[in-house]
Amino acid sequence: MSASALPGKTKVKRQTTFDEGTGKLAALLLSPTLLVLALVVVYPIISALRESLYTSGQQVDADGFVVEGSQFVGLDNYTAIFSGETGDRFWNAFYNTTFFTVTCVLLETVLGIAMALVMHKAFKGRAIVRASILVPWAIPTVVSALLWKWIFQADGAANALLGQQILWSTEGWQSVLSVIVADTWKTAPFIGLLVLAGLQTIPEEVYEAAKVDGASPWQAFLRITLPLVKPALLVAVLFRILDTLRIFDLPFVLVGANKTSVETLSMLAYDEASRTRYGPASAYATILFLYVAVVAYAFVKLLGADVLGDRVQKKAGGKNGKNGKKKSKDQAPEGATITAMAGSASGGGGVG
Repeated sequence: MSASALPGKTKVKRQTTFDEGTGKLAALLLSPTLLVLALVVVYPIISALRESLYTSGQQVDADGFVVEGSQFVGLDNYTAIFSGETGDRFWNAFYNTTFFTVTCVLLETVLGIAMALVMHKAFKGRAIVRASILVPWAIPTVVSALLWKWIFQADGAANALLGQQILWSTEGWQSVLSVIVADTWKTAPFIGLLVLAGLQTIPEEVYEAAKVDGASPWQAFLRITLPLVKPALLVAVLFRILDTLRIFDLPFVLVGANKTSVETLSMLAYDEASRTRYGPASAYATILFLYVAVVAYAFVKLLGADVLGDRVQKKAGGKNGKNGKKKSKDQAPEGATITAMAGSASGGGGVG
């Protein structure tokens, strides 16, 4: 007699879920992409770390003999960066990199939000305005640097407009200003484009409700627009921070190499590599990589930038449990959330 035929015993039927086996399928489909990323990202990083521990070229050993090839020097390439004239040059490049990042990203954020608000308005010829605003971002960086180099040359449009003879490519504040202007002009539309995408997800009913309650345009901007476009804005700012920290081609083409005023960490690494000093160049690149990683981690943790876009899903999954049948208070419908924000914009019953 079979077990199923015994009295008092029931056969347990195994329940299958819809997403059963999708994990293996996802891993299989993503394996080519992960392999490419390992070849073009992971392997170069490991190679750069290894190269930073070696030095190459002709050197003299303790016995006075000339030794050629790569030699293991440990952390000597890193310690040499922070000592003597090399240390002064490194800290100057570190300051320039940080200064360009803070200044350019701040200006680009303000201008990008303004561009997004203009592109979001409904008016005649909006398509032409959108296209003209996005043109600078579509131009390659090197081409943009060449265009601004012609503008900032001695007999260029900048001096003609100012009525003065300023040597923009020489050491001093003028070279720094030229880089800031060129970088802001080129990449502010990038932030504007991402903010525009966030603006288009805000229903007009929210602004109408706030207007009925007496909210001014500035109050609606602060309490409705900014909170609702914050996720897209933070991601855009994060991308621009990471990109500006690695700035190289714009100051290199616009101003030139070996200029103390605009020399960045990427330009230092390039200068060492051009002299076939690959060990110190790799050390500079590794330090820059760590700097970018720390800044990105701090930005995400402190400001809460949802880079992957799955924070809400993770919170919902953790609160609902495995069955996903219960709803928590944080899972209010989108309409209720927007209505609540509109209420806060109106000051809870009238803005005076």
